[in-house]
Amino acid sequence: MNTKKISFTNSEGMKLSARLELPIGLQAAHYAIFAHCFTCGKGIKAATVISRKLTQSGFGVLRFDFTGLGQSEGAFEDTNFTSNISDLVAAAAYLSEFYDAPKLLVGHSLGGTAVLHAAAEIESIEAMCTIGAPAEASHVMHHIEGSKDEILLKGKALVNIGGRPFNVGAKFITDLEKHSTSSLLMMLRKAILIMHSPQDTIVSIDNAAAIYQAAWHPKSFISLDSADHLLQSDTDAEYVAQMIGVWISRYVGHPAKTSIETTEDVAVQLGSDGFTTEIVAGEHSLLADEPLEIGGNNMGPTPYQLLNAALGACTAMTLKMYAERKGWPLDKVTVHLSHSHSYMADAANPESKGSKVDEFKRILEIKGDLDGEKRGKLLEIASKCPVHRTLTETEVKITTQLKQ
Repeated sequence: MNTKKISFTNSEGMKLSARLELPIGLQAAHYAIFAHCFTCGKGIKAATVISRKLTQSGFGVLRFDFTGLGQSEGAFEDTNFTSNISDLVAAAAYLSEFYDAPKLLVGHSLGGTAVLHAAAEIESIEAMCTIGAPAEASHVMHHIEGSKDEILLKGKALVNIGGRPFNVGAKFITDLEKHSTSSLLMMLRKAILIMHSPQDTIVSIDNAAAIYQAAWHPKSFISLDSADHLLQSDTDAEYVAQMIGVWISRYVGHPAKTSIETTEDVAVQLGSDGFTTEIVAGEHSLLADEPLEIGGNNMGPTPYQLLNAALGACTAMTLKMYAERKGWPLDKVTVHLSHSHSYMADAANPESKGSKVDEFKRILEIKGDLDGEKRGKLLEIASKCPVHRTLTETEVKITTQLKQ
């Protein structure tokens, strides 16, 4: 993905810090806004993983710090639920002016409750998704219940929320009472996806049931079984993004189109964050990447895994073509591959002592009513696949030039 650091101005003139995630070699088909959880920020793992994964579904995704949080201007003590909604409206206005009007809102925890209210004010929104969201904004009062009297008496008080101190103002408490999500949902006619974990100990799954009950169709629910409230596991966050990508296609459709212009068979474009790379091959696109431990985002196979895949795919296709031509009952072919760099033994190659070679290990798993002779022939044919022959029997020449 391509990550852009941007900022936009809210209704109070405050600059809000944001990140815009875009597909690497594609033009975003649609835009979405991600709203983070209560007192969190745009950099929380769930927001980052979900936003970046959604780019693979053709979305440009804006995530930002609400006023008074993270790198955004303003004081948290001066904010409330209404200001959160207003910030979302401002984010939508920014996208509408500089990119395209957003069609999807995704909100995590209290951010999920906020997107329901913001959807009523943003005309372009066609669908919304909540993740572990409270049915009512007043749910967050349990974080500050012990300090409520002090806040109302003094106008503000320092409260420990999630292990961090925040100054909470009196208007935050009084503002919560003004919002009724259930009443709003009775009037809202936009597609909604509700995602919640039965094991959520911060916001119970009863909240998901209340939202579902109040919402109009089309509405959907997906259980995030075994996930924690903050989606701290990359696997859980990736699953959420994948499910949103599948679900939203029913309502907005139109996959992204490539913006990479090439006269060659394949084009490859590096993103702006880590090593994530978009590959466009004809009408198809995929990602390549490197593992997290060497600075990648692990959003796709490595270059050598792709090379293994090319050899394996060509091998399997060649075996099928040969078996069909012979009329053999080849039911299934699985090719297992690995690649390594090794050093040849001195005795085997005395003139190039210690020379380094690349070794591809290929294991064929063949299913079908085939005798030993036929299996042996298929083993022989595997080495005749075009990619194998390119790697071993031809002199490979790579020319490189700068595009004018």
